[in-house]
Amino acid sequence: MATPPSFEPLPEDWQTALFVVAHPDDIEYGGAAAVARWTGQGKRVVYCMVTSGEAGIDGIHPDESGPLREAEEIASAHVVGVDEVEFLRLSDGTLEYGVELRRAIAEVVRRHQPDIAMTINFRETFGGANLNQADHIAVGRALLDAVRDAGNRWIFPEQLTDGLEPWGGVRAVWSGSSPQATHAVDVTETFQAGVASLKEHRAYIEGLGWEGWDPEEFLDGILRGGGQGLGVTHAATFEVFPLGWG
Repeated sequence: MATPPSFEPLPEDWQTALFVVAHPDDIEYGGAAAVARWTGQGKRVVYCMVTSGEAGIDGIHPDESGPLREAEEIASAHVVGVDEVEFLRLSDGTLEYGVELRRAIAEVVRRHQPDIAMTINFRETFGGANLNQADHIAVGRALLDAVRDAGNRWIFPEQLTDGLEPWGGVRAVWSGSSPQATHAVDVTETFQAGVASLKEHRAYIEGLGWEGWDPEEFLDGILRGGGQGLGVTHAATFEVFPLGWG
């Protein structure tokens, strides 16, 4: 029988975090419960959706789906104490890692000046045989570079107008639900807030057509494994990418 992983507690000596993901609903599969914990501590968490998820509902045209999914994400964020939600409105499903994606994210980093930047898993898989989605991979890779780009005034210098300055204060990038997670945070007390946040994505969940799918049962399956590795009931797991030297 395999030994379950053991996780280190995530540091919580920070004040502002920027959570950058490809789509509305990406944060809600575990990360939102952690966000509820942190906003409850008085921390500031900002959400940035690179797309509006407009290609995510087969039965609804993107022109209608995009605004609908944005509204669901804003409501979902509100449940866990987040009132700053941005949408970059890049093309859903066709994001590509590269300079333009780095540029877009670096500008957001410079404006919000986070201590911690977060995203969801951008490894090739979630630990099994099924491949991760291409947009997730592109955004995670771009975020790693963009937080460093943001601190260099000679990269994307055209952004440095109207008082916007370089920001090199990001201490680390955290990747939620990575198969190579090393850290976790106890979300036992905020588990139900995470469930409520996920439930706000009603149109998207209905569009998936998963008969009998239960958001609470699904999140329990994700977060209970993390809890086992931290010695609590539920925990959200993260892979940590420290920045700087040493």
